[in-house]
Amino acid sequence: MSLSERQKEEINRAIAEYMQNNGYKDSFDTFLKEASLSENDIKPLGGILEKKWTTVLRLQRKVNDLEAKLTESQREINHGAPTRDKRQASDWIPRPPETQKLIGHRLPITRVIFHPLWTIMASCSEDATIKVWDYETGQLEKTLKGHTDAVNDIAIDAAGKQLVSCSSDLSIKLWDFGQTYECLKSLKGHEHTVSSVTFLPTGDFVLSASRDHTVKQWDISTGYCVFTFRGHNDWVRQIRISNDGTLFASASLDQTVTVWSFATKAAKLVLRNHEHAVECVEWAPDSAYTNITGQQPEGNSTHILFSGSRDRSIKAWNISNGDVIFTLLAHENWVRGLAFHPKGKYLISVADDKTLRVWELSQQRCMKTIDAHEHFVSTVAFHPSHPYVITGSVDHSCKVWECR
Repeated sequence: MSLSERQKEEINRAIAEYMQNNGYKDSFDTFLKEASLSENDIKPLGGILEKKWTTVLRLQRKVNDLEAKLTESQREINHGAPTRDKRQASDWIPRPPETQKLIGHRLPITRVIFHPLWTIMASCSEDATIKVWDYETGQLEKTLKGHTDAVNDIAIDAAGKQLVSCSSDLSIKLWDFGQTYECLKSLKGHEHTVSSVTFLPTGDFVLSASRDHTVKQWDISTGYCVFTFRGHNDWVRQIRISNDGTLFASASLDQTVTVWSFATKAAKLVLRNHEHAVECVEWAPDSAYTNITGQQPEGNSTHILFSGSRDRSIKAWNISNGDVIFTLLAHENWVRGLAFHPKGKYLISVADDKTLRVWELSQQRCMKTIDAHEHFVSTVAFHPSHPYVITGSVDHSCKVWECR
């Protein structure tokens, strides 16, 4: 590569300045003679040689990253083509780009969920509304208004006929879903923000968790609280009921996860291994047991719980003895949401590092990272029977990702 006389002179002066500044006196004197320079020609250049060198290295890293992304994109195209490298449904994972970006909320999204039967999903937000969308077309179907503060969580019963929501306005609301979309009942009893809510499998009770450190069980028919679970000493962030309906888990800012028994109405286990607040919990499906443990299940010993924390880790817990089975590390910020692949092979997680990550459970490794949103990713859901994943973010948007 040929340089102009001016470029050669600039390089020579930069090299001479570098030698002078770093004490290479003999080399400096020799270089001045061979380059036909005098000390008067050496003006302070501010360490330009070092700056350009580090810039080149930084650019080289960027080039390598872009080449890796290009290779991954080419592989995505090949995998997505109908005649090449067809995957089984058990291997389907979300792949970019998103098929829909749903815009309509005016403040951060707090939860997204799928309807169990129809091609619709619901999202709730700090803007005090719940929105119902067709996730295939991206069409907004309905906006539910009634709360007066942030809606923090929503859930739909197994029949898909009722929706329950909870809010920072201290209330829990039951809504008709699919017909009138009217608010049927307001349940009140918590003394602070209600942060998580879910239906019991039977559909006749609701569980709620609150910043008042308690979890409450509500009878839907009467609207009364029938029991209050006490044990945490800080904000209870999320609750999830086990697949067989006998246990539920609660995640708290007190850095613990508590597993409760419905039969005894008492804590069965308190799981202490996280180093920061626990944001989310999710029960592994029975289909994931062998992938997680490497063993075949024996009897009813399939209770495995996953938790995500502000310490950036995800932990798998054996509920029979309270031990940590393994810890997953890759996220660079608070872990906010977990969802399992219906076939049990993968775990999906989202975090404040703006990514969605796919974990291969049998290998305990992060096998795919998707830059999902422009801001913190607060929630994720995996459809139980269709190849779709949805995410919600602080950037006010929801995204629909097709799996293949």
